[in-house]
Amino acid sequence: MSQQSTGVSQQYIAGEWTDGDGSETFESINPATGESLGEFRQGTEEDIDRALSAADDAFEEWRALSYIDRAEYLWDIYHELKDRHEELGRVITEECGKEISEGKADVAEAWHMVEWAAGNARHPHGDVVPSEIPAKDAYMRRKPRGVVGCITPWNFPVAIPFWHMAVTLVEGNTVVWKPAEQTPRCGQIIAEMFEEAGLPEGVFNMVQGFGDAGNAIVEDERVSAVLFTGSAEVGHKIAGKVGAEPGKLAACEMGGKNGIIITEQADMDTAVHSAIMSSFKTTGQRCVSSERLIVHTDLYDEFKERYVSLAESVKIGDPMDEETFMGPVVDESQVEKFQKYNELAEKEGGEVLVDRAEPEEGELPAEFDGGHWVGPFVYEIEYDPELRCLQEEVFGPHVALVEYDGDIKEAIEIHNNTPYGLAGAIISEDYRQINAFRDYGEVGLGYANLPCIGAEVHLPFGGVKKSGNGYPSAREVIEAVTERTAFTLNNSREIEMAQGLSADITTSDD
Repeated sequence: MSQQSTGVSQQYIAGEWTDGDGSETFESINPATGESLGEFRQGTEEDIDRALSAADDAFEEWRALSYIDRAEYLWDIYHELKDRHEELGRVITEECGKEISEGKADVAEAWHMVEWAAGNARHPHGDVVPSEIPAKDAYMRRKPRGVVGCITPWNFPVAIPFWHMAVTLVEGNTVVWKPAEQTPRCGQIIAEMFEEAGLPEGVFNMVQGFGDAGNAIVEDERVSAVLFTGSAEVGHKIAGKVGAEPGKLAACEMGGKNGIIITEQADMDTAVHSAIMSSFKTTGQRCVSSERLIVHTDLYDEFKERYVSLAESVKIGDPMDEETFMGPVVDESQVEKFQKYNELAEKEGGEVLVDRAEPEEGELPAEFDGGHWVGPFVYEIEYDPELRCLQEEVFGPHVALVEYDGDIKEAIEIHNNTPYGLAGAIISEDYRQINAFRDYGEVGLGYANLPCIGAEVHLPFGGVKKSGNGYPSAREVIEAVTERTAFTLNNSREIEMAQGLSADITTSDD
């Protein structure tokens, strides 16, 4: 149990719950009400050092187990996630604010990832490669890298940790995990699941805390790989630091300034539905949320009218209410950032179409007065690639409508003209336009006639350009947490080389 008599939750290191070396604590806050959900120990660099030592000591014994034996530990977690679906969905919603269907979907995504990772243990691993020499067998094998540091965000506080850790553990690595400081309660519950699953001590370790704890993971030479999902600012620092160290790897999935192209061949119902989902689900706090809608002039007026009408009426309110579409943002800093970019959009020439940035008096019940509430902010603006409001990520329900009058190439050019490249969508009934976006859209995640949100666990999740340098999720995480060995075996007593290289040894006597 991760609680001492004072009621302050602890760290999980080397198979034990501990207060750690620090005396400072922090609280988890319900973003809907502002009320405290619990008090947590703030991890220190010394706590990270102990966790890394435990993970390093446990590695050789853990890697010696078979894939199947390692995966067996995860099946208990899989069943617990399913059994506690409703309960954990409510915990997520209470702690990070997203509405209840999203909270429950977060849990479902977590068990899907555990199922995939554990099931993959019985699937083929490696490749047999034809050799030029008939007497040789050539193949590739993967080996675990060692200690893997996992740093995860608050907006998917259960799903993304399992994206990182399920595959990492099955592949034979050990883990030191720092959950987001905004969602420590979810972190505690996940750590309790690993404890109950009975993993050998040191294989899984969790330290709650802030950026200094995460930085201690990144900086330590015992860490062979870092998996990070979060902001571009932090991710770029991690990638730069780790990339400079030989033999060390970082896979970072970061933010986006995602766009949806709505061509003259779009179905209007699909376009409006997809855009509303992409803009406002999770109150715009997904790394794949769409902040730019690029709409062809032939459909622009009709699209604007219908989109604005829905944006003005989507329900903001109690995230536990199944009828709610948008809950609060996670904390006051998100409110301030949102307001700053709304003001910037107006300053740069945006014409405001919807301004629900501050919910009206009486729109929310009195019990939510202490929460962090915003609503849709929508504006139209003439396209200019120099505008900051079209280039910088807001991470909130802040949406620009941009009109274009040209072919699909022009739309794709506008779409691609940001430093980011995470997700994007095209709405069109013309397969040629869809294929053009598929081939030339600068995204890691592309969608057609769908919102540009939503992930299936067996697909890679990550971006290009400023949005990422890897895929710390799904099957692609295997690339990050294993090293590949090309192995060649000679079945003959003679040595014969490829490329016609002579294997004869000549001497001066010859």
